[in-house]
Amino acid sequence: MIQRILVVLFFMCAIMLANASDYNPVQEEQESHQTLEHDTGDENAHASKKPALWSVIPFVLLLLMIATGPLFYPHFWHKSYPVISIILAFLVCTYYLFYLHNDHSPVHSAAEYIQFIALLAGLFVASGGILINVDKAARPLTNVIILAIGAVIANIIGTTGASMLLIRPFIRLNKNRIKPYHIVFFIFIVSNVGGSLTPIGDPPLFLGFLKGIPFEWTIIHNLVPWAIACVLLLVFFYFFDIRNKTNYALMRGEVEEDVIPTGKISLVGKRNFLWLAVVVGAVFLDPNVFDWVPGIEYMGQKFSYIREIIMLLAAFGSFRFADLQAIQGNEFSFEPIREVAFLFIGIFFTMMPALELVSEFAQSPEGEKLIRPSTLYWGTGILSGFLDNAPTYVNFLTASMASVGADVNKISEVIAFSNNEYADSLLDLMAISLGAVFFGAFTYIGNGPNFMVKSIAEQVGIKMPSFFSYIIKFSIPILLPILIIIWLIFFMGH
Repeated sequence: MIQRILVVLFFMCAIMLANASDYNPVQEEQESHQTLEHDTGDENAHASKKPALWSVIPFVLLLLMIATGPLFYPHFWHKSYPVISIILAFLVCTYYLFYLHNDHSPVHSAAEYIQFIALLAGLFVASGGILINVDKAARPLTNVIILAIGAVIANIIGTTGASMLLIRPFIRLNKNRIKPYHIVFFIFIVSNVGGSLTPIGDPPLFLGFLKGIPFEWTIIHNLVPWAIACVLLLVFFYFFDIRNKTNYALMRGEVEEDVIPTGKISLVGKRNFLWLAVVVGAVFLDPNVFDWVPGIEYMGQKFSYIREIIMLLAAFGSFRFADLQAIQGNEFSFEPIREVAFLFIGIFFTMMPALELVSEFAQSPEGEKLIRPSTLYWGTGILSGFLDNAPTYVNFLTASMASVGADVNKISEVIAFSNNEYADSLLDLMAISLGAVFFGAFTYIGNGPNFMVKSIAEQVGIKMPSFFSYIIKFSIPILLPILIIIWLIFFMGH
């Protein structure tokens, strides 16, 4: 029944795309007027047309399916998500190219998608060839130290890289006392909140970097909120962990561990750290920053390709020359990055109308009234938690910049916005950045690594909470108070 409903919704979307003029007579009149302008030599007339409101349906449909598919119709979703994502992206691109006569937005989205997925792939594959064995006694303080280290390195190799690097050794360390809360706090700290200090840390921040926000901006302005949130989460975790009954039994000697731990930490696949360094170093090869870096020029902007080639070659090399013991020990699979790659094809292209419509609304008197640090923090956060934090970040950044007359697609204006050259733009950007990263932990679907970590935990027999149980038992009572504290300290007065 669900599959039939989804098929009907899909074909309704396709019909609306095929009969666009029937839904928007005003735009049809604009088209005829702009066609006349085109005939007289104005080649940019069509590009000025705005997408219709209904054109966001593919974007909304895709995000709803991402949220509900793995939970309510997993077999159909797992089998069909690549095709669904590509078809929805194709429909929106067709609408832009042949109805709006706008080729700039699809080209721009394609370039950002390639940059985005090259980084994720490089970090994911390179970290998959590193096996960490922590041969220590499972103690609350040891776990706190590992989570704190994860929060730091998430900013160096990304939340995806840090999650894939540490989740298995974290589980193995706690094999005699592992509980679902261990995995949930790992998601909170390592997979999300920890990665808010650099553009490498989390996908939304990397998208901001691609738009023109300086690399050092996040560590300068997000450091204090990051420290407060991480410390509070680690304190919460410590009090959870010391109440672990198995932990008390271990301390009293009532439960004996299989093997007496040596206290050593061993690494297999150390050479892959070099590949990780190559991926991270390549991030800085931006042709818009360094003139000597070649780029593809299009409509006054340079799109990088050397950076992406290096990242993908590093991913290939790190797997080709990886230590087999590390690959097998980590049970490495390409399925997680394959899923991200296909889903984000759909996300990047179907969100084009939403970005333009949000920008247009933000420039209206009604929209300008809503653009405040508090509303940006909670708006970005709530949508990041229940949809996806990367496109949500871009949507709200677009809205905030448009409300002060700035264009998110102009790097010089993005830099000026991040430097607080517009009214309250610094606080606005902080609110958007923290909302996107911190709230990404609120549900399993808020950020890419969340589902990867959940899947790995379930593969080894850990019974993870359901989608709604995760929110009710952990996100609301633990994460939400911390999010409120961050809001009270940094944004409430504005």
